[in-house]
Amino acid sequence: MNEILLKDAERRVKIGDGTITGGGQNVQVGDQLEILSRKAGSTKYLLGTDKNGMDIFSRLIYGARLALVVSLLGIVVSGIIGSSLGIIAGYYGGILDAIIMRMVDVSLSISLVLIALVLAAVRGPSIENVLIVICLFLWSRYARLIRGETLQLKSQDFIARAQVSGASNFRIMYKHIFPNLANTIIVLATLQIGFVIILEASLSFLGAGVPRPNPAWGLMVADGRELLSNAWWVSLVPTVAIVLTVLSINLLGDWVRDWLDPKQRQI
Repeated sequence: MNEILLKDAERRVKIGDGTITGGGQNVQVGDQLEILSRKAGSTKYLLGTDKNGMDIFSRLIYGARLALVVSLLGIVVSGIIGSSLGIIAGYYGGILDAIIMRMVDVSLSISLVLIALVLAAVRGPSIENVLIVICLFLWSRYARLIRGETLQLKSQDFIARAQVSGASNFRIMYKHIFPNLANTIIVLATLQIGFVIILEASLSFLGAGVPRPNPAWGLMVADGRELLSNAWWVSLVPTVAIVLTVLSINLLGDWVRDWLDPKQRQI
């Protein structure tokens, strides 16, 4: 009985030389991949498939989620760090202001691509590397802008009244200065999202960002470079997605800036 079952199993599935046997037909394991790879758009695969036979539309959706999550997380972290340091530098002034501004100058002079390549060589490509590069690049933008706004607010009468009433420096910065800077921080963050998406895609394209097999847009563009002659959609689709997403977010940022500006709302 066992011998009969064994022969039946061998007849149904035989694996050893890359061949699956069943029903009297031999199908090579790689045949299915070859059939699915580099297919143009169809009712089943709306935007076609890549060289590995994976649906580009599905990877595009997952890549959008990855791009937005990484961008928003990097902007939030860098915004908190940069805004806090900007308020401290503008409020206290003196040597503390000088130190923070020199740190800003150093940050602005750093080559982001070089830092990303060094991190990728030391730690390997990872999402954490992308977040580190984003924070190193963006916090100084927040710090410089918020410092200037804080210098203007510090000379206002309501700050002087808060100091006379005995409020601590932390309370003044948290309760009086920060709320008046919230609109500026929101507008700057919104305008930076598009740039961060391009930065993340560029690092992934160079192999210093999101690692494979994650469906990052930059990786999708890089994977399609070899297929431009016979499967152009593999690179074109994520490229168009990046352009349209960044353009839409920039338009949203302009609208948020105008909406939060009382002078613009009156026009």
